[in-house]
Amino acid sequence: MTTGPTGGAHGGLHRGLALLVAGAFFMEILDGTVIAPAAPHIAEDLGIAPVAVNVAITAYVLTLAVLIPISGWLTDRFGARLVFTSAVGVFTLASLGCALAVNLPMLVGTRVLQGVGGAMMVPVGRLVVLRTTAKADLVRAIAYLTWPALVAPVLAPALGGVLSTYASWRWIFVLNIPLGLGALVLSRRLVPDVRGDAPAGLDRRGFALTAVGVAALVVGLENVGAAVPDPAVVAFSLVIAATSLGAAVVYLLRTPRPLLNLRILRVATFRVTALGGSVFRAVITAIPFLLPLFLQLGFGWNAAEAGLVVIALFVGNVGIKPATTPLMRLFGIRTVMLGAVLASAACLVGIAFVQVTTPLPLLLGLLLLSGIFRSVGFTAYNSVAFSDVDQPRMNSANTLMSTLQELGAGLGVAVGALLVRVGEGLTDGSADRPFRVAFVLLAVLLLVPAIEGLLLARTAGDEVTGRA
Repeated sequence: MTTGPTGGAHGGLHRGLALLVAGAFFMEILDGTVIAPAAPHIAEDLGIAPVAVNVAITAYVLTLAVLIPISGWLTDRFGARLVFTSAVGVFTLASLGCALAVNLPMLVGTRVLQGVGGAMMVPVGRLVVLRTTAKADLVRAIAYLTWPALVAPVLAPALGGVLSTYASWRWIFVLNIPLGLGALVLSRRLVPDVRGDAPAGLDRRGFALTAVGVAALVVGLENVGAAVPDPAVVAFSLVIAATSLGAAVVYLLRTPRPLLNLRILRVATFRVTALGGSVFRAVITAIPFLLPLFLQLGFGWNAAEAGLVVIALFVGNVGIKPATTPLMRLFGIRTVMLGAVLASAACLVGIAFVQVTTPLPLLLGLLLLSGIFRSVGFTAYNSVAFSDVDQPRMNSANTLMSTLQELGAGLGVAVGALLVRVGEGLTDGSADRPFRVAFVLLAVLLLVPAIEGLLLARTAGDEVTGRA
């Protein structure tokens, strides 16, 4: 492996590089959900039905999930600096195209292009940070890379609602342009030319099976949660997804140089984040998506009001951040992780019982607590993920983790919409009750990461937190 001017593969924490990658991560996550609250305004401007705007959201998430698996191979083949810089350029150019879109096909096409850039930006950037940071500094590095996942999904509903209500939905994408141009300048100075010493050929069969399976899964779940689901599309997509992903797992476990190295899941600390952590991420990501809709449809609030209330989650995220590392050192990652998962489930149940007469300070306090446990949980999972992964397998581990986390975050919105439809079938048709059912079912889903966390060793991750 070779590196550029920022230092060796096992140097200290390069704060500038970590912040640059965090900024790119912020843009990528923000654009995944920011247009959801602006959908009615986009539809009115483009002369289409509001439900049709979901295609633009799905196209972005789908492109990310399909292309992330080849990010590691591209880094080894062409070098991190070239891939990262090109990805930022593509993302910025695509953002301009989204802002100038005059019809739905143009918006969807530019969103796909955004997904191409996003699929390369974040995994490659995170890989560089992991490869150039000593294990003793890993928790601090992960802290920089965690805040975008905490802040962006919470700011997205508020930003999308405010801009679309009081300005124009096109500003949602215009804001990316100065950020992207700044990242382009900084990336040439800060991103080292990390690459593999002898990159293998691309596992085309593994890529094809994974891409088809992931694409079919996203399409199937999105259609299940659609306003008017098509049973034929749902059934066909989910059958293709199950068949292709099943074949992919068998193939990837047998081939000597797989696109996604599933053997790394034998490392317990990595597995708990890759599997249970992805479920946690999906559930938590669904909250900022469902909550504004719940407040608008159930309580009669407008998009701006509902989006701004979600800022309470952000306050909790940021407020607890300085205390997360000391908490992990004091109690251990396993204990902190389990506490965050169970407390998040309790907050979801609390949200399900909020009424239109609930005092605003009480609602804000509940969301503040939810944001706190969201932040603690994400930090614990991200800190333990690579604690026992050796450097030769870091590329493979990062690629697999990026794929699963992106899929989890993207499917969180689809699962949230699906659970609302389940709620519609279990209630009397009132506007708020399907959302209440969805919040309770999301809390039940958190049993998966809770059980997996219980099986983790009490000393897991002690080396990276300094508790050992």
